Parts: sequence; structure tokens; C-alpha cells
Amino acid sequence: MSKDYDVAVIGGGLLGSAIAWGLGRLGQRVVVLDEGDVTKRASRANFALVWVQSKGLGMPAYTDWTVRGARSWANLAAALREQTGLDVCLQQNGGFHLTLGEAEYGRRADLVARMHNQLGADGYRMDMVSAAEAGRALPGLGPEVSGGSFCPLDGHVNSLRTYRALHAGMKAFGVDYRPERPVSAITREGGEFRLTTPAGEVRAAKIVLAAGNANQDLAPMVGLSAPMGPTRGQILVTERTEPFLPHTLATLRQTDEGTVMIGDSKEDVLDDGAMRQGINAVMADRAQRTFPHLARLNVVRTWSGIRVMPRDGFPIYDQSETHPGAFVTCCHSGVTLAANHAFEIARMVAGGALEPDLVGAFTAKRFAAQESGTGSGYY
Repeated sequence: MSKDYDVAVIGGGLLGSAIAWGLGRLGQRVVVLDEGDVTKRASRANFALVWVQSKGLGMPAYTDWTVRGARSWANLAAALREQTGLDVCLQQNGGFHLTLGEAEYGRRADLVARMHNQLGADGYRMDMVSAAEAGRALPGLGPEVSGGSFCPLDGHVNSLRTYRALHAGMKAFGVDYRPERPVSAITREGGEFRLTTPAGEVRAAKIVLAAGNANQDLAPMVGLSAPMGPTRGQILVTERTEPFLPHTLATLRQTDEGTVMIGDSKEDVLDDGAMRQGINAVMADRAQRTFPHLARLNVVRTWSGIRVMPRDGFPIYDQSETHPGAFVTCCHSGVTLAANHAFEIARMVAGGALEPDLVGAFTAKRFAAQESGTGSGYY
């Protein structure tokens, strides 16, 4: 198969789909080359948060970028609904990170103070709340809850429906989605990129690497770098129950369908072939200590997944000097940053250049000055 495109996006998960949707919206001729449903896609294993609080400790630019994304999410949800008729169920009325016991509360208060002491986004707020304040907003809290932090920009979506809406929108824009097309080689000849796939060669004037942890292998093919440090996580899902959670939590959320998702494990192990029941037990115990009535619910699904994670936790957006027209995009927060990718990154790629004022801090060149990551964009 060989066809000319303005842009080839490598990777069809949430990151690649958001960028491809945005490019299609701008009238670009786009192809998405994806491994397809056989891949262990991080987009299926995410917690579906639109999450701002504590993002960017050690890199104020990431706080700004995250706030920008959160504030644009309602526009993305509205655009997808108008185009596809699909409601992605965005709920964005603020979120809590709750603490159990005074020691946890003290550590969280210290983190909040550190966040406020660094330069951050205009109007960004993350406030500590007492147990009584948390209880008024979240009825049914357990006696061990000592309070926590709250950010009014936080929320959550139905991530699978978001994924479906992006793909339906891509199709409506004329984007070619090609599953089972992993890219094994990239060359640039005669001012165009040639991408080798099992079904033949694809040609495009520009390319965007959005293949998650696989970017680490693809980026050097076009003179770029994508140092990754993926982690493993597990999630529990309960049976449906009556609505009880008007705000989302960092580790616990009630979906629009009524189920409760529980999860916050982070492991360096990269084998997601089996569940670790000890980790599930710890997560379930914390959930029922936070909301005691959860103890009566049955767990109906569990899964593990490999998270996309740049080595220091912060996003990577770069363009190649040796292969003009090649871009690399990596991030952990594919849901939170989806609006930025659809509206901002797509616009920059269509224009042929990243904008230093918006994403200059996220170049992979930062890794040249450090032996390992000095901060994390994930808490």
C-alpha cells in the first residue's frame, strides 16, 4: 500500500487519536498507522481523570500546560458531541486527594506548599481541606479520613467513549485509520517520509510519533530521542451502585455507568500478564476505609496495564533537526492533555513547527543535562 498524505501519525491510542482528529479538523490529509487491538494499549488501562492538582512539581511549565488542557476540555467534549453525537460524560466540578491519618495529611500539606512556592499557572489553585470540609462535600466518608487537597479544575470522563468519539470524528474528517500497521522503519527521501509496515510502504510529508513507550525505539530513526520509564498499574472495578460520589478522587471515581473504579498502584515491573492480588487487597482496603459502604460491593473486573511514562514523568514534545517534518510526542496524561493535543499540538504540526513559548520546556534535550529524572509529573 502506498499513498501520499500530509501527515502520518504513528500510534492510534488516545494521544495519536487526539492529534489525528485535530489534524483532520484542520483539513490535513492524515493516516494513522496503529498496531490495532492486539497491542497492550495504555489507553484502555487509564483511570480517565482530567487531573491538575500536584502536576508539575519541579517543572512549572507542566503545571501551566496541564491547566491549559483542563480548561480546554469542555470545548473538546462539546466539539466531539456536536460532530459525532457521542457524550464523553465530562464531569469537571473539582477533585479531591484524600488523606488517611494525620501523617498523610501533613505530607500532603507539604506538597501543596511546595506547589504554591513554585511558579505556576495563572489562577491555579490547590487548597488543603479539613476532614469536616471534605465530609460536607463527600457524604459517607470514614472516620480515618483526615482531610486532603482540592482543586476546582479536576474531573473525569468516560475514556473509552472518548476514544470511540475521536475515532468516529477522525473518520468523519476523512482520516485513514490503518490497524495492524506497526511501523518497523522510517526513512526520508526526496522531501517525504517513507514508513515500512507489514502491509507495505506509506508516504507522508510529515510524521508524528505517538506510539507510547515504543517511541523510544522509533525516535532515533528520525534523529530524535524519547527516554521512557514505563510503569505498571492495576485497577479494580466494582458492580454498579447508587450515585454517591459527586466529585472524583485521585484514586477512586464513580463512572457515569455507576461502577466504582479503584486504582493507584505504580510498579517498575513491566509484566502485565497477571494480577498481583496483594496490591489489589491494599487498594481495596484503602477504598473501604475512605468510604466504608464500599465494603459491601463486589469487584466485577480487574486489569493491569503498562503506563506510558517519559523517564522524568513530564511530557516530551520535539521536532527533528535532521529530519524536518518529524515530531515526537510522549506523555503519561493522555486524558488530561487530550484537548491540548487536539487543538494545540495538531495546529503546530500542521503549521510545521512547535511553538517554544507553549512547549519549549518539554524538549528531550533536557535529558542531556541529567543522568536521571529529577521530578515527576505523576502523583
